[in-house]
Amino acid sequence: MSQLIPNSDYADLISRIATVYTTGQRTAMQSAQRTLLLTYWQIGQTIIEFEQGGQARADYGSQLITRLSRDLSHQFGKGFDRSNLIYMRLLYRKYANMAVLSHQLTWAHYVELVKMRHDLVDNEDD
Repeated sequence: MSQLIPNSDYADLISRIATVYTTGQRTAMQSAQRTLLLTYWQIGQTIIEFEQGGQARADYGSQLITRLSRDLSHQFGKGFDRSNLIYMRLLYRKYANMAVLSHQLTWAHYVELVKMRHDLVDNEDD
């Protein structure tokens, strides 16, 4: 059967399929990264709201993050270490308006941004 299809037509078919496939892969990866970022933002929001419990400022003396890390890691495995939970919390605090989160940046980008912004502000803001 391959003898009936001219090589240039077949090469064009392969090229078109490759383009569709790689575009689909890229779109799926971007969608997954965006969903992960929004999920982590919502986790940060949930932590902040729980900490504040309706108060203007939270009681930061608790061991909430440590306890959450232990329990969530036990339930879901990797991804809920103490530092990741702190970054999720910081993401929400620094970007409380979800609409300002860029579609171009990933979770890793935002971790670096919140690290830099956190270093620039007074530690009282923790």
